[in-house]
Amino acid sequence: MRGEISKRARMLIREICLANEVQIIKGHISKDHIHLLLSYPPKLSISKLSQYLKGKTSRKLLQEYSGLRKQLWGGHIWARGYFAVSTGNVTDKVIKQYIESQDTEPDDSDFRIHDES
Repeated sequence: MRGEISKRARMLIREICLANEVQIIKGHISKDHIHLLLSYPPKLSISKLSQYLKGKTSRKLLQEYSGLRKQLWGGHIWARGYFAVSTGNVTDKVIKQYIESQDTEPDDSDFRIHDES
């Protein structure tokens, strides 16, 4: 994800999180994956949250950016799985530092995009 598409993905993720009472503590969009440190209510399962995030962003991005369909074989933006862990074994500070160490975009420090233009 690059340029306007990555900015739109970030906006969609923020909307989905807001609608589901999910706080984005840190985030980073890279060209081929996204890191998110989230705080979400116990009534929401991580699998459901992942479904919301991947489903809505995929549907909206494919609708809004017709060039994506041509670039993506099979029309799938996301891989089938996801990786999620709780912060019990590692502190939030360590995870924040890891996300902060990813490539940066200067205009939005709480949810960055790596854009190799």
